[in-house]
Amino acid sequence: MAEKKTPHATGSTTMHGAPAVSDRNSLTVGPDGPIVLHDSHLVETHQQFNRMNIPERRPHAKGSGAFGEFEVTEDVSAYTKALLFQPGAKTEMLARFSTVAGELGSPDTWRDVRGFSLKFYTDEGNYDLVGNNTPVFFVRDPMKFTHFIRSQKRLPDSGLRDGEMQWDFWANNPETAHQVTYLMGPRGLPRTWREMNGYGSHTYMWVNASGEKFWVKYHFISQQGVHNFTNDEAERMAGKNADFHRQDLFEAIKRGEFPKWDLYVQVMPYEEAKTYRYNPFDLTKTWSQKDYPRIKVGTMTLNRNPENHFAQIEQAAFSPAATVPGIGLSPDRMLLGRAFAYHDAARYRIGTNFAQLPVNRPKNEVHSYNFDGQMNYHHTGTRRQYVPNSFGDSWSDETGPTDTSWESDGELVRVAQTLRADDDDFGQARILLREVFSDDERAEFVKTVAGALAGVGEPVLGKALEYWRNVDEQIAGRIEDQLKADAGENTPGA
Repeated sequence: MAEKKTPHATGSTTMHGAPAVSDRNSLTVGPDGPIVLHDSHLVETHQQFNRMNIPERRPHAKGSGAFGEFEVTEDVSAYTKALLFQPGAKTEMLARFSTVAGELGSPDTWRDVRGFSLKFYTDEGNYDLVGNNTPVFFVRDPMKFTHFIRSQKRLPDSGLRDGEMQWDFWANNPETAHQVTYLMGPRGLPRTWREMNGYGSHTYMWVNASGEKFWVKYHFISQQGVHNFTNDEAERMAGKNADFHRQDLFEAIKRGEFPKWDLYVQVMPYEEAKTYRYNPFDLTKTWSQKDYPRIKVGTMTLNRNPENHFAQIEQAAFSPAATVPGIGLSPDRMLLGRAFAYHDAARYRIGTNFAQLPVNRPKNEVHSYNFDGQMNYHHTGTRRQYVPNSFGDSWSDETGPTDTSWESDGELVRVAQTLRADDDDFGQARILLREVFSDDERAEFVKTVAGALAGVGEPVLGKALEYWRNVDEQIAGRIEDQLKADAGENTPGA
């Protein structure tokens, strides 16, 4: 998306376009005298250098991505009128992969959930899909989100990451069990970004041309297969190459090995959400594929590396609030909270007019009644800044319910979501352990959890073991035995 510029033929310029006399020597009083403050080129160079970094993302700080294309190969027009999902449609797009907890300098291969964020540059505006490489998340209420992220960061006194802090949060919030089971399992260490699946995770609404509504979940299935590191492999790679995932993606695309993902959706008729055995808007739960089989939509191909990582990846902004006609949100609490928080984070991190940057700007014309602000590049000339006006400047004035609305009722309350027949915090984690993981994966899972619990003291350790007993009594016993064995191995003279 970057604008290509011809290199300056006769040397460099200042930021104002005037010729820069020297990029090597400051202006001084004689060859051995002091530097003078009115060396404006020197001053400007240091001012810009001091401001080169922008605040890193709070979660998902470490990452990279690439551009590509999404092509619809099937017909899902019965479910949505969104142009990007109509038969044969091809849409330019950007994908960014990341870790959740790590900072900018952290290793790519640490055990963590991976972000899987997509921006589609459609003819109806940008559509952002903000997801992960797992179909669920740690919490279901955005009030808990900030607490969760802080628990994965650093202690206030030592400035170190701390396993006890992480387990304290998880053990005191049992809804995390499903995602923590994923995290401690093989998918916590993807071998490459190319070899992991991606999920919208949240539940979204689709609306077709007739106004019929459906609930959907997105599944991007890697054509490269799903492959993961072992603990030892990931640890070695973290020391050998902290940017391994970034390098792997960049070099694969550079040599013409374009990674692909097939998009499938699970579609739930609107009315069935009211009686489904799980709350379909609970981000800690999945829908059974037996109940709602996956339907293929098309294929995403990444085929173009960024020309400038900072401009096109670091300054890229994603938010689930960026929707297009035919796609809407759902009563998923986390989704609704993120619809505010992500755009707000971009305004803080990048600037008020972040949407005007080439990587974030939609391909169609923007005609908005938001004006001015810091770094307003695409000014609106003499347009009236208010509506209604008498000078022919159009505005929108639809009334009545929107086509992506849903029913809501009841008092304003602060309570947990209502649980349904099969709805508990540990059931799907138990299914993942018992029915999805292999014997070898369960054995590795036990070692991983025990290793992550090393050094965790009471009362957190007792709560964490109880947490796993609620998931699976046998697995919890094996974790406890492994903890004791590991402690014995580390005892002097043992």
